[in-house]
Amino acid sequence: MYAFLFLQATPAPEGLAKYSQFIMIGGMALMFYFLLIRPQSKARKETEARLSKLKAGDEVVLSSGLYATIDRVEDKHIWVKLGGSVVKARRAAVASLASEPETKQN
Repeated sequence: MYAFLFLQATPAPEGLAKYSQFIMIGGMALMFYFLLIRPQSKARKETEARLSKLKAGDEVVLSSGLYATIDRVEDKHIWVKLGGSVVKARRAAVASLASEPETKQN
């Protein structure tokens, strides 16, 4: 008998309540964009701009934590001086310029 009560059709919501689910999903999509996607793309663009400005003679910190001086720059690779030797590294291995202040991570 009680199962029959759950199977009965409920009246359709009227007015704004009918669209509340779409509003919630849209709001969540906007939050997702402004909290995750936009900051990440902004940081990626800044990194790409910084890497495109590398030139010979710049002192850099590699992602391994080593300090090196750029000897020459190619399209996707750089040649860096580490101690007395010159080694080839990917451009993406450059974490930052040595003259830049360290960023505080949370």
